[in-house]
Amino acid sequence: MDGRKPGDGQHPQDGLAERFERHRGPLRAVAYRMLGSLGEADDAVQETWLRLSRADAEAVGNLSGWLRTVVSRICLDMLRSRTARREEPVGQELPDLARDTGDGGDPEEEAVLADSVGRALLVVLDTLGPAERIAFVLHDVFAVPFDGIAPIVERSPVAAKKLASRARQKVRGVAAVPRAELDRQRRTVDAFLAAARGGDMAALLAVLDPDVVRRADRAALPEGAPTVARGARAVAEETAGFAPRSRLAEPALVNGAVGIVVAPRGRLLLALALTVEDERITAYEVIADPGRLSRLELGLLDEVRPQVTSAHG
Repeated sequence: MDGRKPGDGQHPQDGLAERFERHRGPLRAVAYRMLGSLGEADDAVQETWLRLSRADAEAVGNLSGWLRTVVSRICLDMLRSRTARREEPVGQELPDLARDTGDGGDPEEEAVLADSVGRALLVVLDTLGPAERIAFVLHDVFAVPFDGIAPIVERSPVAAKKLASRARQKVRGVAAVPRAELDRQRRTVDAFLAAARGGDMAALLAVLDPDVVRRADRAALPEGAPTVARGARAVAEETAGFAPRSRLAEPALVNGAVGIVVAPRGRLLLALALTVEDERITAYEVIADPGRLSRLELGLLDEVRPQVTSAHG
């Protein structure tokens, strides 16, 4: 088996390799959203090339569709294997949030990808079952029709539609308050995050209630830090010191209200459950315990927008 990437020196199928390279970008985009790991996405794309190199490419009428189907099936197998081995439980050790998790991806490139895709989306996708995730990503993100998804997930088109619908409900979550109240909470949380990222004490004090209480799991804090902090000044000073961590955070629906997820490279490490009253944060809890994180009900605050990818990437 020739494991070289297409284009590495002289390959007996140079013409086919060149055609494949025109599809590498879109395939990588699909695989990354399905797997949430740059290293695994690149592995899936490379395996797709190996399967193409062994296939009768001349008999493939729609190369773009064939490649997308193959990479999706590979990703589905990888997700099923991951679930069976329980390789990636929600929540990981702290405090080194920027460490390389050793999946073979480039940490800086993966951080950029997580930003472009949306950390909250990657976190919520991790709560889906393998077939649900494949169906949702293909249909809602890449607008693939259900008759194209059905053979990948080994279901009928009707069943594939139900998979995507069930996944969509999970991704959206269930708000515990009316939309107008959710929007008010969102504005307050956005202001809090902006101030935290900039280390802006004045802005933090403006968005925190004078009697705000911050509670946190021990795993979320530096050694010796108290698990409870009280008062706007104390909480603001602590928050300003976590500016690097704040850059890895995004608003999300946490247990029915607007909260925050902290997800380096799209992997959930912390969640903040906030209480907002009269456009100020009166309390929040930093959740870092893996068991507690796994029990949270998470959802997106924004609609997923379909991606448009050309056959040539």
